Amino acid sequence: MVIAIGFEGSANKLGVGIIKDGIVLSNPRDTYITPPGQGPGMGAPLVSSALVARTVAQLWNKPIVAVNHCIGHIEMGRLVTGAVNPTVLYVSGGNTQVIAYLQKRYRIFGETIDIAVGNCLDRFARVLKLSNDPSPGYNIEQLAKKGTKFLELPYAVKGMDVSFSGLLSYIEEKAPDLMERGEYTAEDLCFSLQETVFAMLIEITERAMAHCGSQEVLIVGGVGCNERLQEMMAIMAKERGATLYATDERFCIDNGAMIAQAGALMYQSGQTTPLEQTTCTQRFRTDEVEVTWRD
Repeated sequence: MVIAIGFEGSANKLGVGIIKDGIVLSNPRDTYITPPGQGPGMGAPLVSSALVARTVAQLWNKPIVAVNHCIGHIEMGRLVTGAVNPTVLYVSGGNTQVIAYLQKRYRIFGETIDIAVGNCLDRFARVLKLSNDPSPGYNIEQLAKKGTKFLELPYAVKGMDVSFSGLLSYIEEKAPDLMERGEYTAEDLCFSLQETVFAMLIEITERAMAHCGSQEVLIVGGVGCNERLQEMMAIMAKERGATLYATDERFCIDNGAMIAQAGALMYQSGQTTPLEQTTCTQRFRTDEVEVTWRD
């Protein structure tokens, strides 16, 4: 029996999750909502959460395990959905990667070469001065459902990688004038943005699935909550005779249980982290982690 407590403190969220043998016992999360037009910082929540985790480990004399954020998302997704060996699309405010497991590593097949898809959506939400409650991406999603007129945007897929910065600059520059002249509504622009960036992501995900011969695809990360992204991915998966696995906001959005689950798997396979190494590492790549808990 392993009971693990996970502390998650990235971006504007604080989560503490408790996992017991793969069962989620508790997973509260609190989100700081910034005023419209502002974005959250990154450093302080991470450092504060790591400090609390170190303190608790020493107070209770328990081992501590440093968890890679992306690995936490993947292992939580596998636990909740039952996916065995999926091709993974990891999409969030800070990350965009297509991942598949091979020989004790989660291999990155493709990724963004500039900004993450969630960051792209969030920054366009600031242009439209959308509320950050509950999140900019969620509010873009709701507007996009009412959009009907498609604006062709730059489509930047480069091999297995994607680029969002040029697309964002283009729509940021065009949006005010297009709306002022009444040619496009905010709903139309949100619709156009979503359709374009999601099509790019599905293209590289399908290419990775074809390369791996995969019949499972798993979407993780905060943007993975988006129902339109899930719908588009499901269409692609069905055409390939594959199965889509996705979760809701409880487990897609950063949470403590995902850290607890990954930490428990690491601990059960013999991994712990010396206290002096439990610092925050901003560029901790997904494929740097040796996956000792999978065959």
